Amino acid sequence: MKIRNLSIPLATALLAACVTSPTGRSQLMMVSDSQMSQMGLASFNDMRKQGKFVDAPRERAYATCVSNALIAVLPPPWNTQQWEVQIIGDDTANAFALPGGRIGVNRGMFKIATDQDQLAVVLGHELSHVVSRHGAERVSDNLAAQAAVAAGTIYAGTRGSDAGNAAALLGVGAQVGILLPFSRTQENEADILGQRYMAQAGFDPRAAVTLWNKMSAQGGSKPPAFLSTHPSSGNRAQALNQQAEKLLPVYQQARASGHAPNCRM
Repeated sequence: MKIRNLSIPLATALLAACVTSPTGRSQLMMVSDSQMSQMGLASFNDMRKQGKFVDAPRERAYATCVSNALIAVLPPPWNTQQWEVQIIGDDTANAFALPGGRIGVNRGMFKIATDQDQLAVVLGHELSHVVSRHGAERVSDNLAAQAAVAAGTIYAGTRGSDAGNAAALLGVGAQVGILLPFSRTQENEADILGQRYMAQAGFDPRAAVTLWNKMSAQGGSKPPAFLSTHPSSGNRAQALNQQAEKLLPVYQQARASGHAPNCRM
């Protein structure tokens, strides 16, 4: 097979799969929403079968209250979708939302996000990943990266190079040059949208700065910023603080309009 025979259909597929995110960013999308929903539901059901969900009615009711307030302001079809919230018996501060309408919150998250506004920061961020189709984008990025590595390996073979070494080098290049930068972009996008959704739902957007400062204070080893899939904590807090000031009128109007959640554990 000649490389041109692979690159032409690949380029055609990539052009046909370009869409726009809620913030106006171009995305590569090679899988459908229904496919992602099936994957999300399958992953959630696997966690259920593995016994990762715990019987925690107070925490679950509290997380569901915050989630429902956020879901109500999401764009369609996510605002009318049936969502399920489960608590995971894990002491680390983490949470996730999956395509297909599933949310998981680690028990350890409640030790960091100590009020409804701070929990809304986390859940708004995770829901934004779903609304922005970041999961599908990540799958698509991986498909594109694999195709690029395959094409490069074929080309190296035609040039008499060591195909194995070429594949390894191309794999590193694909990860740093394609996958990780997109992931950092996705995290920034989820921050922006999540803070916007929480303000529209009547949660104080200033809590985002408080929450991420608390998360940063947890310490632990951190990868270099260039190779991190998350923005550095200092830059993140600064950006969230700037956006919080712009969103205060949105938050105040939401409260005045009756969007005044009162979620307690």
